[in-house]
Order: sequence, then structure tokens, then C-alpha cells
Amino acid sequence: MRIAVKHTLGQLLLLVVLCTCTAKKEASVIPPVTSPFSRDYIGFGVVTESFTHITSDPSEDSPSIGYLRRGSLVRILRRQTIKVADVFTSWVLIEGDRHGWLKEDVMDIYDSENQAKTASESMSR
Repeated sequence: MRIAVKHTLGQLLLLVVLCTCTAKKEASVIPPVTSPFSRDYIGFGVVTESFTHITSDPSEDSPSIGYLRRGSLVRILRRQTIKVADVFTSWVLIEGDRHGWLKEDVMDIYDSENQAKTASESMSR
């Protein structure tokens, strides 16, 4: 008798589990409004080096077209990784008065302009 009760309880438990698993509805995924895919830029950068060159192409050999100092705030349009002699280097394309490329490691990157402004202001103190 005990075996029959255990068997029946086991079947009942299995039926409950199966019913709860199939009762879930599928939810569609909607990206948030602030998604990187929904804007023209990917973030804001604040230069952390005392002095850095802006280049016309993402390359060490590219000519300098300008420079930025520590605390400069820039809008980042694109990120690109370049491989030279088995070494990868990340570059960012910036927008503004000086449109060009900077190495990513010369800056801190922020999602919002307000965060970047706060960081920039704290560096200039």
C-alpha cells in the first residue's frame, strides 16, 4: 500500500511540475531607450593623460592632427581594435572641434555626459 501511495504522489508531483513549466508565456525582449544601438555615440571620454595627440587614423604611424590635455571631455562615436605585431590596441573616434582618433587607454569612458563633466571638473581642480 505504501508503494502505491508513494507512486501516486510521485505522479501527482510530476504532473504539477509539468503544468507549471508549460504555463509560462514567452516575453519579447525590448532594448532600453538608452541602448548603444539607439544613439549616434557610444559614450563620453575624459582624457586622463597630461597630454595626448589626436591622429587622423587609428594607428601609431598616423600623423597628429591636434592634441588634448588632461580633463578634456570628448564624445566617442566609435571604438576600433587594431592588431599590430600580435598586440591589440583599442582606439576611439572622437567628435568635436578636433575630430579624430585617440588611444582608448588615455581616457576614462562614461555613459552619460553629466558623469563625464563631473569627472572632467574634478581633474581641473
